[in-house]
Parts: sequence; C-alpha cells; structure tokens
Amino acid sequence: MTRTADTARATDTARATDTARATDTTHELAAFLRTRRERLDPREVGLPSPRRSRRTPGLRREEVAELAGVSIDYVVRLEQARGLRPSADVVEALARALRLAPDERAYLFDLTRQRPRAAGGPATSTAAPSSVRLVADLSPLPAMLMNHRYDILAWNGEMAALLVDFAALPPSRRNAMWLCLLHPEIRERYVDRARVVREGVAHLRAAWAAYPDDAELNARIAEFIARDEDFARRWAERDVKTNGHGHKVMRHPGIGTIALNFELLMPLQDADQRLVICHGADEESRSALERLRAL
Repeated sequence: MTRTADTARATDTARATDTARATDTTHELAAFLRTRRERLDPREVGLPSPRRSRRTPGLRREEVAELAGVSIDYVVRLEQARGLRPSADVVEALARALRLAPDERAYLFDLTRQRPRAAGGPATSTAAPSSVRLVADLSPLPAMLMNHRYDILAWNGEMAALLVDFAALPPSRRNAMWLCLLHPEIRERYVDRARVVREGVAHLRAAWAAYPDDAELNARIAEFIARDEDFARRWAERDVKTNGHGHKVMRHPGIGTIALNFELLMPLQDADQRLVICHGADEESRSALERLRAL
C-alpha cells in the first residue's frame, strides 16, 4: 500500500510539474527551439547529407548556432531553459535558421517578448457596447465576440441557437474551448472533432505566447491539460497556427448536419478580441440555417 501511495504521489508531482512547465515561457522556449531543430533535415538548410545515420534527429546544436550566427553555448543555454532573453536580432536569426513558418516566427517573438504589442491597451474581458450592437446587427448570420482566452463576450440569437444558450451558462463556462472540450453535448456535435481541437489548441498556444502572464488563461490551460487527454497531447506537440477563416461540420439536434464557413475579424480598438461570423458552406447548409432561425 505504501509503495502504491508513493507511486501515485510521484505521478501527481510529475504531472503537476509538466503542467507548470506548459505555461512557463522559459521552458516553452527551450522545448520549442529543440523540437523545431529536431524536425529539420540537414538538406533543407543546405547542409550535406550525413554519411552515417545520426544518433539524434534533425540538426545538431552546432549547426543551428552556425546558421544563426551565435555560439554553440548560447544555443545550449537556450535549450536548457537557463533564463536567457534573446534580442530581436537573435530571434530573427533563429527563426531563419530553423525555417519557421510565419505563425511559428510570431510565436517565437512572443515567447521572447520581442514582438511589439498591438495598440489597444491591455487584454479585456468585456465587450464594448458598439461591439455588442455590431454582433446583434450581423443577424441573421450567427456571430459572437471572443477574447484571446476564447471567452465569449457577446453573441446574437442565431449563434445561441446554433451552439447553446450562453445566457443560461455560468460566466466561467462561456468559453468556446471549454464547450468544445468539456461540455457533454457540444463536444459531440463536431463531426471532425479531432481537427477542431487540433486547430483550437494551435490558436490558443499562439494567444498564450502573446499573454503569458494572464493568470486566467494559464488556469484555463491547466484545466484543459488535466481534464482532456486530447488537449494535453495536442498542447505537447507545440503546433502554432493563426488564420482568419475556417470550416466546421456540425450535427445539430434540431436541423441535422450543417457545414459552416467562418471568418475571424479583429477590432482595431480591441486587438485581443475576435469577431466570429458563420455562414452556410453550401446551399443545403444555408437552408438549414434558415430552418434554425425559424425554430
């Protein structure tokens, strides 16, 4: 019994450590640089093919250092999470050396606090009255306003009919990611839920890098890691993605299967907020939305 209890405590401690590191920028920077280095084939960066198989995948640290124009010791210290804060020039050099995609480059700049924050003040948790009116005026298209945490700040009747009566939920549950992951009914509505979760996690990771000191956001992420294995696995993969549009297919209990395209727009005055507008992806889905409004 003692050995079992000790094992359980050790497992809980390790899990808590992993969760804490998941929202620590120093350890995340180290892990992100390491995973991006390991995925690169030397031939992709103009290095000759090795004559013998390498013991580790991807590039060596010394190769990254040479490509970025920094010392090997500097790369080692970054990957060992020793608390370095690279300059903007070094971040740009690392991004080029590691062949980062645009979203990954922005993520690296956010992790190192080298990307200027967009104008508009600190992150907000409420919607401006003008934004609330805009969401309502977008009817009959389903629309809602979210902040960087995926908290739903405003919605119109069509969006509530499509997903859930947000007004009936506690404020802490008015969160698009929480609904997708943990709401017993909403989570089953997504036909391709695995893809939706993967893309949602990639978006949330990018948002976290921009607001790493947001205690509420860190608490959300810790909850998702602890309660949803799919989220925890996706978060550990460190995929980063931001885009302004997408596609989802849902099973609605009142209207059946519906394919939706959606657009994400950013208000200039609130750069951390996103306006989500949905419309039917085909004629059948547009007709389904009309039936939903009638309901």
